[in-house]
Amino acid sequence: MKLVLKKFGVILTSRPAGREAFNSVMAYVLDKVEASEKIEIDFTGVQVLAPSWADEFISSLAKEYPGQVILLPSDNASVKASLEFVKI
Repeated sequence: MKLVLKKFGVILTSRPAGREAFNSVMAYVLDKVEASEKIEIDFTGVQVLAPSWADEFISSLAKEYPGQVILLPSDNASVKASLEFVKI
């Protein structure tokens, strides 16, 4: 399953916004994920990714689905810097 973060906006900031995005994905998408299925996080189109948003969304996702979350590569400096704070 691929999650395109651009669907949540091109500027992803604040912990509350990350939590809201995570809750939305949990409610509508991830209940269909198989135990062996990988969850790919796609950063295409994201202009700004704040560490707090990334931590709230990606770290929470990784806790719910350990070993299943894959971060797709990005050339965006904001994305690269923010992912240094994410625990997966």
